[in-house]
Amino acid sequence: MIKRHFITLTILLISVLASFGQQALFGGQNIVSPEVHEDNRVTFRFMAPGATEVKLMGDWMAGEGWTPGSVLMTKDENGLWSYTTQPLESDLFGYSFSVDGLRSTDPNNVYLIRDVASVTNVFITKGGKGDLYSVNNVPHGTVTRRWYESPGLNKTRRITIYTPPGYESGKEKYPVLYLLHGMGGDEEAWIALGRTSQILDNLIAKGKAKPMIVVMTNGNVAQEAAPGESALGFYKPTMQLPNTMDGTMEQNFIDVIRFVDEQYRTIPEKKGRAIAGLSMGGYHSLHISRFYPETFDYIGLFSPAIMPDARVQSKVYENFDETLQKQMENGYKLYWIAIGKTDFLYKHVSDFRAKLDKMNMPYVYRESEGGHTWTNWRVYLSEFVPMIFQ
Repeated sequence: MIKRHFITLTILLISVLASFGQQALFGGQNIVSPEVHEDNRVTFRFMAPGATEVKLMGDWMAGEGWTPGSVLMTKDENGLWSYTTQPLESDLFGYSFSVDGLRSTDPNNVYLIRDVASVTNVFITKGGKGDLYSVNNVPHGTVTRRWYESPGLNKTRRITIYTPPGYESGKEKYPVLYLLHGMGGDEEAWIALGRTSQILDNLIAKGKAKPMIVVMTNGNVAQEAAPGESALGFYKPTMQLPNTMDGTMEQNFIDVIRFVDEQYRTIPEKKGRAIAGLSMGGYHSLHISRFYPETFDYIGLFSPAIMPDARVQSKVYENFDETLQKQMENGYKLYWIAIGKTDFLYKHVSDFRAKLDKMNMPYVYRESEGGHTWTNWRVYLSEFVPMIFQ
């Protein structure tokens, strides 16, 4: 009898502890947020009984400058705030809450992405672009983080590399796309915010893109790796890093190319290499492709910063017009420029295009709606990739 009571009490204790554990695990809430409906309306929910005002901020709303748009949520008798959008287009969206003026992520959504020092919840709506950014039932490539030696920078540095489906089991050689991030980003930016692996998997599966290796570098030469991924430990990321756009990255980019050609089955020729980047990465792509004019047959400038600061002295930036002319004379298969109509770099890109026109330097121009956003850069990547290595 005593033994039976002991077993019963033990089972009861385990049940109680499990209940507390589950409550802790789920935060004591059984709330669905965001809830994406069949027609792509989205409902957001946030439990805050003591709050007097809760706002939803999302990157699909019209903002002002760098400030995102917002909308007031409605509170019910239980203290649950909610808001349902109109049907959204198919895309990947980021959002957060403002609770009595304090910014908060969604405690009921575990899917977050870091952009520099900001962490934002994300969700995907289907039926268009969002399908391309989703993990679908197709063959998948492999994403690895590798460390390489950079003699020019006297550092061991980290890069992210995507290899296409079937790479590990085959012997085929592949072309390489070098994909560069913007200011404040790192080797995690394109794979997380840009959905590179999902875009490549889906385009390759549809036969819209050639299987290729994609190398995502860290363009901040002062860093060994992304914040939290080096011996420096956990620290707050910042956009203001030394030697960011002074020619050091461009001059030493050859260390990355050598490592990739040595370690992977590449096509180590101009026809087998492409380089593209967004904002600062577009700046780097422009100057790397000039500085190494016989290295890339495909160049993509996404919302690019263009000219270096006149106060910066580097041999990379010398003789700009002459080296651009040399790049044109060497020949290439695609020089692709894309920017949004409201991008703050629009005028600089227009001036650069005027220079190219005066030189009769061939390029393809893509102008989209919107500004300096990942919404545009994901689109640019999905359009650029099918055009290369064909």
